[in-house]
Amino acid sequence: MQKIMVSACLMGDPVRYDGAAKPVQNAHLSRWQAQNRIIAFCPEIAGGFSTPRRPAEIEPDFDATDVLSGRAGIFDCAGTDVTQGFLNGAHAALQTAQHNGCQHAILTDASPSCGSGFIYSGHFNGVKRAGFGVTAALLTRNGIKVWSQDMIDQLADVLAD
Repeated sequence: MQKIMVSACLMGDPVRYDGAAKPVQNAHLSRWQAQNRIIAFCPEIAGGFSTPRRPAEIEPDFDATDVLSGRAGIFDCAGTDVTQGFLNGAHAALQTAQHNGCQHAILTDASPSCGSGFIYSGHFNGVKRAGFGVTAALLTRNGIKVWSQDMIDQLADVLAD
């Protein structure tokens, strides 16, 4: 059975920037976990960040493609450039997904790592904008389909097993 990478915070691990988890209750996710198909992974922890940590956002008017190409950065709310840790985590996620044969990943939307539909504005004002986090963009670039936590039922339909 095909493995699925899932953001560790969605599986209940307290790895988010605020030290919390963001667990998702979904019958498909529970079934896949019971079948040992879930690869729980947090790219920010893999990138060397601690929990808790300061919130971080991609620079305003840029996106993950810009970060991956070196044209933009990711900064925490104190103005510290934390780009390299996010890039390290994204590459670790890709390596882990490829090693485990994951063709799909369920990632936490809004995150500068895992956002697959939207991310925050870069101004630390709570405003969301369309965009991808760096892990979501890197996985997608490498042929791994990324789904948000709100799209688990749609993924189940695609997998049909």
